[in-house]
Amino acid sequence: MLTSLAQAVYVLAALLFIASLAGLSGQTTARRGNVLGMVGMGLALGATVLLAAENSERPVLVTLLLIALVFAIGATVGVWRARSVEMTQMPELIAILHSFVGLAAVLVGFNSYLTEEADAVHQVEVFLGVFIGAVTFTGSIVAYLKLSARMSSAPLALPGRNLLNLGAVVVSLGLMAWFVAQNALVPLLAMTAIALALGWHLVAAIGGGDMPVVVSMLNSYSGWAAAAAGFMLGNDLLIVTGALVGSSGAILSYLMCRAMNRSFVSVILGGFGVEAGTVAAGGEDGEHHPVLAPEVAQMLLDARSVVITPGYGMAVAKAQYPVADLVTRLRAQGVDVRFGVHPVAGRLPGHMNVLLAEAKVPYDIVLEMDEINDDLAQTDVVLVIGANDTVNPAALEDPGSPIAGMPVLEVWKAKQVVVFKRSMATGYAGVQNPLFFRENTVMLFGDAKEQVEGIIAALQAQPAHV
Repeated sequence: MLTSLAQAVYVLAALLFIASLAGLSGQTTARRGNVLGMVGMGLALGATVLLAAENSERPVLVTLLLIALVFAIGATVGVWRARSVEMTQMPELIAILHSFVGLAAVLVGFNSYLTEEADAVHQVEVFLGVFIGAVTFTGSIVAYLKLSARMSSAPLALPGRNLLNLGAVVVSLGLMAWFVAQNALVPLLAMTAIALALGWHLVAAIGGGDMPVVVSMLNSYSGWAAAAAGFMLGNDLLIVTGALVGSSGAILSYLMCRAMNRSFVSVILGGFGVEAGTVAAGGEDGEHHPVLAPEVAQMLLDARSVVITPGYGMAVAKAQYPVADLVTRLRAQGVDVRFGVHPVAGRLPGHMNVLLAEAKVPYDIVLEMDEINDDLAQTDVVLVIGANDTVNPAALEDPGSPIAGMPVLEVWKAKQVVVFKRSMATGYAGVQNPLFFRENTVMLFGDAKEQVEGIIAALQAQPAHV
């Protein structure tokens, strides 16, 4: 009876997960999508507890107490991190959570091997589950280290790195044949070590400019790891959920690669097919023109159209709230203000959109790169707040640049560009930006939040825009 009830709940939870993904496809429905996903996960957990209690050899009360203990530990850590994490730390938090999924798949695989009688099909499930989980685990750890600046964002270019990746896969296939033939622990352990090294190398070989795609890619990997765990445990809902996460993450990664003019295969295989050794040099490349907040305020008062292009620096400075206030004031004075958001602005897909929504910026003035680029030539002032690589003209003008070919916001076509920046240092991808030295570009140095607040103060002290 309980098994039938649990399976029915699983079906309902799967439908809620699908509806959740549909809701997350748009800003206006994202909250509803999150709620549907949470309800589905709550139902799935409840049904799993019922199944565990029914199938356990222990007394039901003991089983429930053990599960409650695990839930309490997980919930305590989860609530603590959710309450304490900064929005700027969300990318690395997501990366580390992906690593937990990978580690869980590895542990489930070894547990399944050690405790169950296995036929050839189950042995393949175990082997692939451990392989995917191990790659996800170390790859996510490296992503976390890069995103949190505990490791250099520059791509690791080992000699023959493509052959190393290919060799690791080939050796793993040979070990799988040995494992299936003899059901021995040695090939499983050897493959795990190789997969851990492969996951580390795959992500270490990817540069900082591609890290938003890497986060999305690891999301896909974690989904397939969960699906593999579902096969090993015989849990249909885990298979469905993992497949949903894996496929949606893969689709998002593909779309982001198209937006960046990157090879999808190259990114997911750690730069396979890309020539090694292309790393940008830092340093200045011309004369820049510093400016002060009151001068920028006057530019905005004289403007008819303004475009704001946000980046990770805005998130670090927590400048989204004064930026939203600035937008409200300018629009009240008749200035046409819009946002231009690059697909990989920030270090997480949708990072800037979430920040702007958090600050109550209207959805209809937040435009994607393809929607705003054609209008930049007719724009009076562009405010580049904390962005760097996504507005770099070298992507279109310098074939030798590491970001060559990546579509960018062509802000330099505007009449005046104001770049908010703490210093003249290069961006996360380590690429110098010639935009900073153009005649129509001025640099507003300092903390973005403080500078925007300074502009607002200067606006209040000046005559209204006519």
